[in-house]
Amino acid sequence: MTSDRASAASSGDALGRVVMVVPTYNEVDNLAWIVGRLRVAEPDVHVLVVDDNSPDGTGKIADELAAADEAVRVLHRTEKGGLGAAYKHGFRVALDAGYDVIGEMDADGSHQPEQLHVLLDALRDADLVVGSRWIPGGSVVNWPFHRELLSRGGNLYVRLLLGVRVRDATAGYRLFRRTALEAFDLETVESTGYVFQTDMVTRCLRLGLRVREVPIEFIERIRGDSKMSGQVAVESLRRVTTWGLRERRDQLATRWRRR
Repeated sequence: MTSDRASAASSGDALGRVVMVVPTYNEVDNLAWIVGRLRVAEPDVHVLVVDDNSPDGTGKIADELAAADEAVRVLHRTEKGGLGAAYKHGFRVALDAGYDVIGEMDADGSHQPEQLHVLLDALRDADLVVGSRWIPGGSVVNWPFHRELLSRGGNLYVRLLLGVRVRDATAGYRLFRRTALEAFDLETVESTGYVFQTDMVTRCLRLGLRVREVPIEFIERIRGDSKMSGQVAVESLRRVTTWGLRERRDQLATRWRRR
């Protein structure tokens, strides 16, 4: 066992039971590949696949993986409800199952299971760990310039408007302690799309929880179609703007009352 793997094993032991929630929609070419890599990289980490009724047979592949490995479980949802809705469902099931650490990971291979030990180690003194592309040591592979510009610009907008210090608030490779998720009512989280990631980071910071970023190498998918679109980006921008303006309004109202 290498020193990195030994470190990951010891941190996993100290953290308790760990599960990675993996939402899927039309990932038939990727799911078995990524789950297999995760089970090899971190044998003690469980997997919860949340499939949004994929028409391409992803759900069937997930069932086959679960039948062959007791550490893999599948939730079948009846419709494509969005990334945030899938994560909320998975989080509730994982909390009810008693997991101590609940993580997020994409099914397309962009989040490398072999780097999960870095997040596990960082969680020893944090409540939420974010695998970041935009801090020193982080990187992206095979992204066109406009995609990187969109992500960097979106995160800058989030920092300026919401006042959060996290450099990659939109990142989807992360680990929560169960106590972090229990600190607020998941039912009050209304974000169902990709802006869910920003929403969750912001809520943790507002509650004074310890949020850490660690660098990861993000690799653009090589199979299947990305779920990110211009419409998704516009919706995220709209929601962040609404939150930011509401917060500025509340701050001004508080200052006025103090006069």
